[in-house]
Amino acid sequence: MKSSVMILIFFTAGIFTGLILNENVLSMNMNLSSYALHFLLFLIGVSIGCDLKIFKILKKLHYKVLFVPVSVILGTMAGVAAVSFFLENLTLNDCLAVGSGFGYYSLSSIYITELRGETLGVLALLSNIVREVITLISAPVLVKYFGKLAPIASGGATSMDTTLPIITRYSGKEFVVIAVFSGTILTVLVPFMVTAFL
Repeated sequence: MKSSVMILIFFTAGIFTGLILNENVLSMNMNLSSYALHFLLFLIGVSIGCDLKIFKILKKLHYKVLFVPVSVILGTMAGVAAVSFFLENLTLNDCLAVGSGFGYYSLSSIYITELRGETLGVLALLSNIVREVITLISAPVLVKYFGKLAPIASGGATSMDTTLPIITRYSGKEFVVIAVFSGTILTVLVPFMVTAFL
């Protein structure tokens, strides 16, 4: 729980820092954060490579590993469809398109903005950022009450990159390959599903 609070503090500090910085410094920071993320993924890859049990687990799962991204898709779509009944100004398809971002806010919000306008694009951006932040903050609680696959499902497409470190920490290294696989499948599906609903 302590690490979740630290993540929230650093995220909030980042928001306030971004508000203070000018655009030139901000674009430089975006490049630095991208490099940091790539280095973090490299370190996680080294960790996976050092532990051959992970590949044995993936081999043992066979086709069952497909159930993770399929479950994320079905659960997300069911949840978004249920919420759409309470949103008067949005159609079911609009809501399903926003949900189809699966946390991949940069790509989904651009597609949605181009196809439906800025309002829905901003909504997609915010809802997908919230999905990622909820995963980062609540990973220990999700694991405790819903099992080790829960943060992977909550992270959606981000389980292959930005939420992977927190998933690794609370679900365990043996779930890293599943998280990367699920995140990759969902990331590939985002542009197809968003455009299909819109």
